[in-house]
Amino acid sequence: MRIVLSACPLVPKAFRGRFHRDPNFSCFLRSNRSEILAPRFPFGRIWRSKAQPALAALYRNSVTNTMSLSYPEPTVFPAKEEHKATVIILHGLGDTAAGWASLANMFSIPGVKFIFPTAPMRPITLNMGMVMTGWYDISSLEEVNQKEDEQGIRESWRYVEGLVAQEEASGIPSSKVVVGGFSQGGAIAMMAARSDKKFAGIVGLSTYVPLRDDAGGIVSEANRTTPILMCHGKSDMVINFEYGSGSANLLSEKGASVSFKEYPYMGHEACIEELEAVKEFLGAAVQ
Repeated sequence: MRIVLSACPLVPKAFRGRFHRDPNFSCFLRSNRSEILAPRFPFGRIWRSKAQPALAALYRNSVTNTMSLSYPEPTVFPAKEEHKATVIILHGLGDTAAGWASLANMFSIPGVKFIFPTAPMRPITLNMGMVMTGWYDISSLEEVNQKEDEQGIRESWRYVEGLVAQEEASGIPSSKVVVGGFSQGGAIAMMAARSDKKFAGIVGLSTYVPLRDDAGGIVSEANRTTPILMCHGKSDMVINFEYGSGSANLLSEKGASVSFKEYPYMGHEACIEELEAVKEFLGAAVQ
């Protein structure tokens, strides 16, 4: 991942998807162009209309709706010392493992293995049916908990469960595994809170709790004491700040152990202060 130093406090479109140091806020900002979920095709600007769903459906019909979802091999960084714990980090919509893999070196926690999966390619309704990497389909940013792609969400969580099972087979129990993610990836990570398996920790960055009306509940007895870290920028124009803070409050109401951190000048991205908080959280969770 390339680091770009700039004197400009705004992130030019050409630099999105990279790290950018904002001298005004002392923050490394990260935003992937594909994460700008509002439809920009075919009109070249943000487009909202009552006709949007119908036109999106027409575009989507040009894609094979029965396309087979294939999960690429994840990017793995073995533990530098004796393997004692594992951290799984899921990227956001339109990104890949490469977008976040540099965190393994940044965090560099002794005895910890890092796994960065890449989502399968799928058509995204909100983006006019364009095919891109995504953990699930999404049709609206205004109501992220409405008309959710439950099948896609649960399928992606099953994939993560498979990764956890592989760690268990290698001698690392789920209680020594942290699952985290950004945006869409964070929503999948939040599914860990309702698992029957006990996790070491859960991290959700610029995200929300999906499937809130799950009959099985959003916090299991196994993970009632599992530490959960949620971080969100108050200037997030993609996943509204209230979705993140509301999700943290909901988890707390359900008995989960949640820590919520807000960053006033951060948009749909990650800043160095946030990543330092994540590193500290991971270090404590895997002890």
